[in-house]
Amino acid sequence: MKRLLRRPALEMPRLGLPAFRLRILVRSVFLLLALATVALSVVLLQEEKERAWKSYQHGFERSQSEVMARLRHPSGQLALLNADQQPQRAGGLAPLLLPYSAIDFDDQNKAQQAVEMAGCAVQYPDGSSLCAAIGNNPYAGGFIYLVGSFYAGELVARERGVLALEGVHRALIALDMRGEQFRWVAPFEALAPQGSVSTRGRLTGFVDTGDDALDVRARPVRDFRGWLWQSGHCRDLAGAAPTCARRTFYSIRLPVELFREALFHKRPVVWPPKDLGTLRLRVQMRGPGTAAALFDSSTPGAQPAASLGEVARTLRPGERVQIRKLGAPDSEALTLKGADVQTDAGAPWLIRLIGWLPLDLRSGAPMRPPAVPAGLDILDTPAGNYAVTFTGDLRGVELGLAAVATRLSWYLAAMLGAIALAWLAVEVGLLRRVTALTRRAAAVSYNVQPGHTAPRLGDLNVSDLRGSDELGILAGGLADLLQRVKDDMQREQLRAQQERDMWHAVGHEIMSPLQSLMVLHGGPDDPGHRYIQRMQQAVHVLYGTASPAEALEAADLTAGRLDLDAFLRHVAGNAHFAGIDEVVYRERSGPVIVRADEFALEDVVTHILRNADRYRPPGTPITLALHASESTASATLANQGATIADDLLERIFELGVSDPGLTQPTGETSENGHRGQGLFVAKTYMAKMGGTISARNVEGGVAFTLTFQRLG
Repeated sequence: MKRLLRRPALEMPRLGLPAFRLRILVRSVFLLLALATVALSVVLLQEEKERAWKSYQHGFERSQSEVMARLRHPSGQLALLNADQQPQRAGGLAPLLLPYSAIDFDDQNKAQQAVEMAGCAVQYPDGSSLCAAIGNNPYAGGFIYLVGSFYAGELVARERGVLALEGVHRALIALDMRGEQFRWVAPFEALAPQGSVSTRGRLTGFVDTGDDALDVRARPVRDFRGWLWQSGHCRDLAGAAPTCARRTFYSIRLPVELFREALFHKRPVVWPPKDLGTLRLRVQMRGPGTAAALFDSSTPGAQPAASLGEVARTLRPGERVQIRKLGAPDSEALTLKGADVQTDAGAPWLIRLIGWLPLDLRSGAPMRPPAVPAGLDILDTPAGNYAVTFTGDLRGVELGLAAVATRLSWYLAAMLGAIALAWLAVEVGLLRRVTALTRRAAAVSYNVQPGHTAPRLGDLNVSDLRGSDELGILAGGLADLLQRVKDDMQREQLRAQQERDMWHAVGHEIMSPLQSLMVLHGGPDDPGHRYIQRMQQAVHVLYGTASPAEALEAADLTAGRLDLDAFLRHVAGNAHFAGIDEVVYRERSGPVIVRADEFALEDVVTHILRNADRYRPPGTPITLALHASESTASATLANQGATIADDLLERIFELGVSDPGLTQPTGETSENGHRGQGLFVAKTYMAKMGGTISARNVEGGVAFTLTFQRLG
């Protein structure tokens, strides 16, 4: 083929655009498919951007609500009021400013609840805690509140009048303030148990002189109040009282004389004190003896109290919160920032594309989102009002979407690559070859026109090529050339086949009557005249007809009233004259009138009987049976012997099918001398009489059933 396509001997015509429209169509389809894939990706990216923007808006509003809820909570206000404080340094704790005026230190539950809500407690690795704070109202007395807990064994109380402190539980408190040091010691003095608390008592404060015993003249510090409560449950459930460690809760109100002196000066009171962050407190809880302290506030590894850092951790990447106190223009604003936006997650060109895509958030015209979403709220605290400004960053949305789009872009590239590969396969493997064949076919069509016949073409007769496109030109040229050859061959084959079929059909139909005549010898009372009539009918139907199928199709049968019971009785009684012995009819009492042609039906029954005689074991009978209903009547012809293959039960009535499993070409004879025509004739005659014929396998043999329309 390649050598034929490359032969340059023919003059090539100039083809117009219609000849290549299929090629143009295929290329256009691939181009549109690639553009549609890209457009679909861009549309999906825009929809994802809209969803991401709406999600960011909702998240921004939710983040704003969460931050304001945290700031309005006592723990948030504590963090805001003490934003510049560092509650724990190497030198000790710095007192915090509480969001309420004072702590009800005399009530364990109220004091504990106030500390937990404010979140001012510093948590230590051993489970101890301490909140050191002052109230936000200077006129509440200028006290430092110490509220916390630790674990200790059974508390040993100081008896009244006992000066030695070594053998009792006691609290040691040290305060460094404005260059001065203040120290207190508060031994535990037991009171009667109350409620679920197994042990409770006072912490009576004295000035600490550093000795292990009180001075005889020592007097309790005025306004120093302290309480100690111990739970009755052991920390370790397996422990046994009284040696097991139990949680001990303490609440102390520490009077600070320098605070109280400032309250009575005539100048305006500044609260909280400006040097609050420079104060250093150390609290120790010691047990009997000189062992290590049960609790020491200077223990390293403590977790600080609530701070604005916890609020900042709730912000999403790129978000900022700025808090400025109203009415204080000189005050420095506090700024909380979320995590930094990751800028290296997506491809730069995708980031630019996402930024360029417009949003259609409402029913109006497309819009672009604001670069910096913002919000403003007012926070009311005991120390004044604060303006809280929220600022978002859409870069996080675009960069997050770009990161996802970068991963999915590989799938888009794979789809475009698959489209390009498919186009390349069609272009190189199909279109170019079709184009070459089109040019060749067009050249043949062009050169066979008058005045363009080349000598090398000789007597080549090619019809006009039909169609204006490349496939039409190719198909027209090849079809015209091949059709002439096929027509000539088919005409010759039909002529020879018709001749063979005509003589075979005539011989087949005349054979049965002739055999009967040879047996009967033609006596005057002999019933052989029926076979002579059959021979005359067969000659009339088949002689001079093209093929058996056409002859039988054109045959004109006269279907009338026929007593099927008498007919079958006659067939069984005369079958031996045709060389078919032992045909038995199970007689039925009374006539059964059906619609049939007597001679055609006798032909049908004879064909079936000859087939049954051929395949039955010698000496076995062929049984005829008649069954009737109100509208139909059926005759069953059964013989013993081999059954028919299931796939041949319907095909045996086709022309040329002879013997089970053996199909012969039309007009040829099988190895056993049978052409497969008898059952075809039987089916055709039954159909013309308005009946049907069917075959089925029964136990030990085969049965053919003829069904007729019953007449009244």
